[in-house]
Formats: sequence, C-alpha cells, structure tokens
Amino acid sequence: MGWEASRPVPWRRLIREWSIYAAIMAAIFLIFFRDASLVGAMAGLLISGPLYLVLGGVLAKFGYQRKSLKQLRSESVDRKDRSASPAAGGGTRQRPAPTRRTSGGGRSNRPGTRRR
Repeated sequence: MGWEASRPVPWRRLIREWSIYAAIMAAIFLIFFRDASLVGAMAGLLISGPLYLVLGGVLAKFGYQRKSLKQLRSESVDRKDRSASPAAGGGTRQRPAPTRRTSGGGRSNRPGTRRR
C-alpha cells in the first residue's frame, strides 16, 4: 500500500501503548538499577516516546494497523465456533492415508537389517 494522507492515525492508541510501555520500563529500571544513575535510562525512555509516535503515524499513513486484543480475542472465538460446527466435521481432522514413511503402510520405520 502507498502513502495516503487521508488515512486516520490512531493517536490515542499510540500514546496509550507508549505510556504503558514507558511505565513498565521505568518500573523495571527502578527495580534492577537501584544503585546506578537512572538519568540516561530515563532520558532514553522519554526520547523513545516521540520516535514511537512518529513511526506509528507514518506506518498508519501507509495502511498498517495492528489488531487490538479485543479483535484478536473475537477472531479466536469465531475460529473455535467454526471448527466446532457440525458442517465442519465436528472439529476433528481425518488422518492422512498411511505411506511407507509413516509406518502404517506395511513396513516399519526402522532401516532393514542385512543378513551376513
């Protein structure tokens, strides 16, 4: 897909995602680096915000949109419903026909032994 200026950018979602990430990372920095100076780590964390927003905005203008957790959950529920329906075979898959390599075709998987 190409750049399209009229595509909306989900700014609220991007800001919310970055703020959750920043809060978690700040907590991790505080827990694991108590003795060290956190100025550089926190500065890097703050610089990552605008970078994340700019990159997310550009990707949105190109048409990229990640699915939300709500969408992923509803798709998995729909997929389970479809696989359990009687029209889909009751959710069970038939086994493929045996072949020489699957040990169901009359021979074992072990290589043959030669007589001496």
